[in-house]
Amino acid sequence: MKSIVLSGGKGTRLFPISRGKYPKQYLKVLNSKSLFQMTVERAEKIGEVVVITNEDQKFIVRDQLNEIGVEADIVIEPKSKNTFAAVVLASIIAEGDFVVFPSDHYIDGNLCDYIKTSKDFVKEYIITFGVKPTKPHTGYGYIKPGERVGGIYKVKEFTEKPDLDTAKKYLSEGYLWNSGIFAMSSKLLKNEVEKFYSGLYNLFESNINKGYEECPETSFDYAIMEKTDKAAVIPLNLTWSDMGNFDSIYEIMEKDENLNAARGETIMLDSSKNLILSTAERLIATIGIEDLLITDTKDVLLVCKKGVSEKVKELTKILKERKDERAEYHTEVHRPWGSYVLLEKGKNYWIKRLILNPKEKISLQRHMHRSEHWIIVRGMAKVTVDNKEYFLRPGESTFVPSGIKHRLENPGKIPAEIIEVAIGEYLEEDDIERFDDVYGR
Repeated sequence: MKSIVLSGGKGTRLFPISRGKYPKQYLKVLNSKSLFQMTVERAEKIGEVVVITNEDQKFIVRDQLNEIGVEADIVIEPKSKNTFAAVVLASIIAEGDFVVFPSDHYIDGNLCDYIKTSKDFVKEYIITFGVKPTKPHTGYGYIKPGERVGGIYKVKEFTEKPDLDTAKKYLSEGYLWNSGIFAMSSKLLKNEVEKFYSGLYNLFESNINKGYEECPETSFDYAIMEKTDKAAVIPLNLTWSDMGNFDSIYEIMEKDENLNAARGETIMLDSSKNLILSTAERLIATIGIEDLLITDTKDVLLVCKKGVSEKVKELTKILKERKDERAEYHTEVHRPWGSYVLLEKGKNYWIKRLILNPKEKISLQRHMHRSEHWIIVRGMAKVTVDNKEYFLRPGESTFVPSGIKHRLENPGKIPAEIIEVAIGEYLEEDDIERFDDVYGR
């Protein structure tokens, strides 16, 4: 049974700690591992792991897999088209029995035992896994269990996110939350896809790109699970959350005697029932506040009342309309070769701290409108400037004039840390001409 991890979401409801180019599944909010890493470790216990992601996130996936020492195939979607297309792609890859894991959910409990139970039924049913609700929730899909067949239940009704009154009704009638985890066989899924979307699965089999072009941009839940008579559910007795907003993070995190939950350095006086998340490496002090969500990053501070954090996604919409890069990028930006942090930016200069991973290198490139100074802080760098190659060690530096080809490479065994000072009248990222790039950009 193959384990397929879907990892291409945007996570706009957890802005500013989550950004378009670095979404929530890669954040290490709860402990030293990200939601993605915890999902992969669960998936590895079931079978061979395949991660389906997008072009923007493939190197983040690679780096996080390396951190936990898990080997997995990384498959890039031709285009992001919601989970229906991704699950069909997963089925083509699996060529047999498989289970689909969302990469951005929190689970505390032995999920593997429930998935092992599903193996006996995947030839006849598309299995989903239902969570017993703890409260009426309008952000989840719901499942109504029907007739019991062995260790599973046929699905009597499968619905998308309800309004609050409907959610309360569902709780009283024994509905389950839809966890978004599915187990099935490729053969059964092919039959169901062809039943409702004639020719689509065959198109995926013959040409993935054309399959994506023709596939409706919708969820697997809506496209198949709400239509099929082959749906079954296994109830889960464990703690689960889709970590969809800051209120759900607060529910999961450990709390002090005043019911405050915090990550980062804090002092809270006469304060209770608050969530504070800080990645800004500065002290957050509060006095006399209650029921607030405070999220502090190096470039954005968010303060909102608990219970309204679903509206955070509206902030990212506004930023995108303004073409503000903060909707997509942190001050720390991940690249195939490593990452950089923007330390300071003025009208005609910037200062960045680059982390160049071992055995990696930036493209051979030039800029026509800016010059660059490189200062080595840690590790070693091989530098190419105007066809000359030399090595720099901590404390040494070099200058790259505008219009000159250049490259940084780390031939060492530890990350190289470099301070880059760029000066010029035009500092945008499109002032780059690449001549050789191992990452195919």
